[in-house]
Amino acid sequence: MRRREFISLIGGMVAPWPVAVRAQQPRRVGVLMNIAENDPEAAVRVSALVQALKERGWIRGTNIQIDYRWAAGDSELYRKYAPELVALAPNVILVVGGTGTGELQRVTRTIPIVFVGTTDPINRGLIGSMARPGGNTTGFIEYEFGLSGKWLELLKQIAPNISQVMVVRDPSESSGIGQLTAIQTLAPSLGVEVAPVDTRDGEEMERAVHTFARNSNVGLIVTLSGAAIGHRKLLISLAARYRLPAMYPARYFVKDGGLASYGPDPVDGFRSGATYVDRILKGDKPAELPVQAPTKYELAFNLGTAKSLGLAVPPTLIARADEVIE
Repeated sequence: MRRREFISLIGGMVAPWPVAVRAQQPRRVGVLMNIAENDPEAAVRVSALVQALKERGWIRGTNIQIDYRWAAGDSELYRKYAPELVALAPNVILVVGGTGTGELQRVTRTIPIVFVGTTDPINRGLIGSMARPGGNTTGFIEYEFGLSGKWLELLKQIAPNISQVMVVRDPSESSGIGQLTAIQTLAPSLGVEVAPVDTRDGEEMERAVHTFARNSNVGLIVTLSGAAIGHRKLLISLAARYRLPAMYPARYFVKDGGLASYGPDPVDGFRSGATYVDRILKGDKPAELPVQAPTKYELAFNLGTAKSLGLAVPPTLIARADEVIE
């Protein structure tokens, strides 16, 4: 083959390469978390998300790139990281919690958003309806507010003598109002007085619990929020220090030494969220994907903590539990 013909052949072969390279560019997914990157739960959630995507053919580093931001329950960090993720021009963003979802919606109305760990998205103005959310946002709610009353009911069964309950909530989370309302609605029938306390940082939590613990026959309910998750070890240690029977919103609180919890498995939310990320990457529109609620709630007890408080968890509750830590 002549040199000129060889060069022409090579040139013809090279020309299509850029098109092929572009076709292989990975899709991009942004993730806005509500906890800190160094939280032990972070690795669990990331693993669940990555595995669920892998099961649907999305391999990190091959055909998908994932960019994480960690808000740690801090409203200022949500405001900082939402535009950062949008600036990366991802194909879809997975976000944990209503606060982060709202911040993302303020920045973009075009990039698809899938939320998990969110409550009351309709009243928060995040979606139009559960069946047809509309806009660029859909996802999976954490629970319905009626669940919050169950926390008080269970706490009263474990510690029948309590007559006052301190409810810790984050005032920046509008869902805290609905959680508190459900608890207050049930309280009179159980002979319990409810004392709501708005706290966002560790110092506020410590002062509030210290003051409330001076009363007699008191208990503690920790509602779900990014702040509560981030400060869960502090809240658990305060409950132990002041010998307060306490109810928590998720099982990992019990694993860290909390008395009892009732709520959905947050890891399931990431598995479910991955299904919608997959569908959107394959062409589905978030406006047409219905918002879904959990189908299962978990009950967990730490019997070692119960023993240290001088409490006996009723055998009927232990029989119903999904996890019992000795």
